[in-house]
Amino acid sequence: MRKLRLDPNQPIGKLHVIPDFLLSPEALFPKRESVKVTLVVDKESVDFFRSKARKAGLKYQRMIREVLREYSHHYQQKSGS
Repeated sequence: MRKLRLDPNQPIGKLHVIPDFLLSPEALFPKRESVKVTLVVDKESVDFFRSKARKAGLKYQRMIREVLREYSHHYQQKSGS
């Protein structure tokens, strides 16, 4: 019996176009109004965010802002205020 060889660079079966569903970079990280504050944070927390940000190629301050934002949104939705 002869074995059929498939070209790995060719599609198998019928192709379907999938519309682009990804958000633009601007939509993923929209500019928000900011307020500069002075905040004392323990060294262990800052070291944690710096380490995670370095591995992800991000800025640690941005990570801290996003965590605070998500936290506040979570509890605003729960309390309705």
